[in-house]
Amino acid sequence: MVAIDAKYKNKDFWEVCINGGRTPTGMNAVDWAKRAEELGAGEILLTSMDKDGTKDGYDIDLTGAVTSVVNIPVIASGGAGKLEHLRDVIKYAGADAVLAASIFHYRQYTIREAKEYLKSEGISVMI
Repeated sequence: MVAIDAKYKNKDFWEVCINGGRTPTGMNAVDWAKRAEELGAGEILLTSMDKDGTKDGYDIDLTGAVTSVVNIPVIASGGAGKLEHLRDVIKYAGADAVLAASIFHYRQYTIREAKEYLKSEGISVMI
C-alpha cells in the first residue's frame, strides 16, 4: 500500500505532500499514483489535504483522476461529513473504499449505519 497526501494546485494538478501535508514535493499526485502501481503497490490510500477535516465531502476530481489511471484499489480519504459523501466518492469517482474519521469519532454515525446506508445505495459492503 502507498499513502498519498495531495493538495490542489491548479486544474489537473494535485501536488504530493509529505510530513503530514506540510512539505510540498513538486510531484503530481496522479503521476505518482501511476508510478507507485508500476513499482508494485497493491493499493493506494489517497488523502486530499484540502478536504481533510472539513466534512465537506471527498475531492471527487482528485479521486476520479487517480482511479482513471490505475488498476489497483484506491481508498478515498479526507472530507467525509455525511453518509452521502461516502456514496458519492465511490459512485462518481470510482473509489474502491473510503476512509472516514470525524463522522465516527464524534458519533455522528456508527460504522453499522454507514454500511447499511451504502448497502441501501447498491454498494457492496460486508455487514
